[in-house]
Amino acid sequence: FDANNDGIGDFPGLISKLDYIADLGVNTIWLLPFYPSPRRDDGYDISDYRGVHPDYGTLGDARRFIAAAHARGMRVITELVVNHTSDPHPWFQRARQARPGSSYRDFYVWSHDDKKYAATRVIFVDTLKSNWTYDEVAGAYYWHRFYSHQPDLNFDNPRVLKEVLAVLRYWLDMGVDGL
Repeated sequence: FDANNDGIGDFPGLISKLDYIADLGVNTIWLLPFYPSPRRDDGYDISDYRGVHPDYGTLGDARRFIAAAHARGMRVITELVVNHTSDPHPWFQRARQARPGSSYRDFYVWSHDDKKYAATRVIFVDTLKSNWTYDEVAGAYYWHRFYSHQPDLNFDNPRVLKEVLAVLRYWLDMGVDGL
């Protein structure tokens, strides 16, 4: 529900509908990505894992929504996309400028050519020819299973695992019941 009449549903609007939703017998609300994002892929291209896109409200609005849902006996789960980020994400911006082999560069999967994993299917064959995109700043190709503006995180890097776990803890501590 759009509480501020800007044409986009938001957390204040959702809070205003919680009694109605509870009266329907709903016990869980599943939220699609609401994090800051350039929204080139409906919010699945996250640029900040610990925030709320301004169109949906504020972090305070999200907290109030979670508390209000819990007060009505409803769980809140959300899609937290952690296989990739958006290319403006600070992790990617830092990685593309870091020296090859550094832990910052290795937040993502890089290669000097686009031949590695050649047998892996390209998902969006209508828009992409490869799962690799050349980055001029890094002077290397980065891997993406989805769109080229969504570079994949490198889960072989322990620092990536640590950061992703910190993000998961952040939202669980915020009261989200599942991610």
